[in-house]
Amino acid sequence: MAKSPETEHPVKVYGWGSRNSSGVLAPIKFSRRATGEHDVQLKVLYCGICHTDLHVVKNDWGFTQYPIIPGHEIVGEVTEVGSKVEKVKVGDKVGVGCLVGSCRQCDQCTNDLENYCPKVIWTYGSVYTDGTLTQGGYSNLMVVDEHFIVLWPENFPLDVGSPLLCAGITTYSPLRYFGLDKPGMNIGVVGLGGLGHVAVKFAKAFGTNVTVISTSINKKKEAIEKLGADSFLVSRDPEEMKAAAGTLDGIIDTVSATHPLSPLINLLKPHGKMVLVGAPAQPLELPVFPLLTGRKTIAGSGVGGMKETQEMIDFAAKHNILPDVEIIPIDYINKAMVRLVKSDVKYRFVIDIAKSLRPEYQLHSFMKFCMKSCVVILSVFVTFILCGIIFRFMSS
Repeated sequence: MAKSPETEHPVKVYGWGSRNSSGVLAPIKFSRRATGEHDVQLKVLYCGICHTDLHVVKNDWGFTQYPIIPGHEIVGEVTEVGSKVEKVKVGDKVGVGCLVGSCRQCDQCTNDLENYCPKVIWTYGSVYTDGTLTQGGYSNLMVVDEHFIVLWPENFPLDVGSPLLCAGITTYSPLRYFGLDKPGMNIGVVGLGGLGHVAVKFAKAFGTNVTVISTSINKKKEAIEKLGADSFLVSRDPEEMKAAAGTLDGIIDTVSATHPLSPLINLLKPHGKMVLVGAPAQPLELPVFPLLTGRKTIAGSGVGGMKETQEMIDFAAKHNILPDVEIIPIDYINKAMVRLVKSDVKYRFVIDIAKSLRPEYQLHSFMKFCMKSCVVILSVFVTFILCGIIFRFMSS
């Protein structure tokens, strides 16, 4: 008989996760493996919330196994290391991103592209080498092979910086790989959300001229005055889009909703490249003719390998590139998910795990819940009594 998540490993852990496709998250007790000779155990301090977390807990992509603990933008402090660990020591600050394992032998792995390994093991929702399901960073403790640990730069903010472990590498990697990082290039960024605003910051740090492309004119001031974009296009304005046709060397498309590609392709110069990093649930229509007439490229890109992720974090620290975040306690997670669906955050939620995922804090939250419930019950009771008195008074 298979063991339960609470008992399959010796190290007892607690976190917040979902037990079904309702997507509602609640406290869950589970377990992690003992620290192996190449493993690093860390106390989780902060964990960013990615839109992927929402998709997975709701089983939007059809492969979620429950119970599931999300979270792959994790920063923490090393509390234990295996006997053969060389990379870190107890007390070091480290990060864990989207992957915690790969075969380490295929062409992708040997070329520092573990994220494209056919046997990649994602931080949550994958089957680990011991046959158990991986669980993510909405938890108080992680155990990870040292190869998949990112060294956190000294004096670089842990809380604000945590989303870089997904949003950062997802946008940094295609800018670098597709050669869209050269000073003076004209780069477009489609969408100004969790990914898009980080893409703008990296592209500006590379010295490129950045154009933000959005459906909403309301984001223009934010894009230019706060994030430093050089220009702004409203994608629903055909005159604006026509005037900008053939002006961009490359585009990073961060949009996860279904949207037309043709107007964006027309913005590219001949030989221009558009890279999709969002993940729409429905297939996008691909217009071929504008690709043929300009030898334009449409490509996809997903996160990055461990070497590149470390490079990205070091680059961000050097250039002070940090996401815009809202710090929340763990018991706000379900409200945060609702707001995430509505794009009601600028631009990334980060959970303060160390402060809010403690037994005493959880007890405090439970007591607050009980007090609120008592107030509601008392209010209903008083209302009932008053209605009875009024009814009797009117009857008499």
